[in-house]
Amino acid sequence: MVEMEATLYEKITALCATGDQLAENREYEDAITQYNAAWKLVPEPKSDWDASTWILAAIADACYSSGYNTSAREALEYGMTCPGGVGNPFMHLRLGQILLDQGENDRAADELMRAYMGAGKDIFEAESPTYFEFLKTRANL
Repeated sequence: MVEMEATLYEKITALCATGDQLAENREYEDAITQYNAAWKLVPEPKSDWDASTWILAAIADACYSSGYNTSAREALEYGMTCPGGVGNPFMHLRLGQILLDQGENDRAADELMRAYMGAGKDIFEAESPTYFEFLKTRANL
């Protein structure tokens, strides 16, 4: 796999760091703007780059936190096609939460179980108990 040019990578990480700080301050829409700017810099095909995975995870998290579940879902589903997307416990958690909130219980259970298998119960600690309680109805945990 080809490595990204260093100056481009630095620009992307700087935009994401700014986005992370904004998200930490609950300024999600401004964070999304920073993450989207980073996303636009990723070379084509975007699904070939590791950076795409973490940028899309950040976009999805900020969108989810803002209530933009459709955008969050789209970012996560695309992120699953990028390196390390499938098997990323956080991405599976967020996708499972969105799916459950949208009434897609079977698929939600699958995604939430992937999160659980990858990171254990701890990944659910900072989340609403709704999601782990739902998962317990589908598996003997």
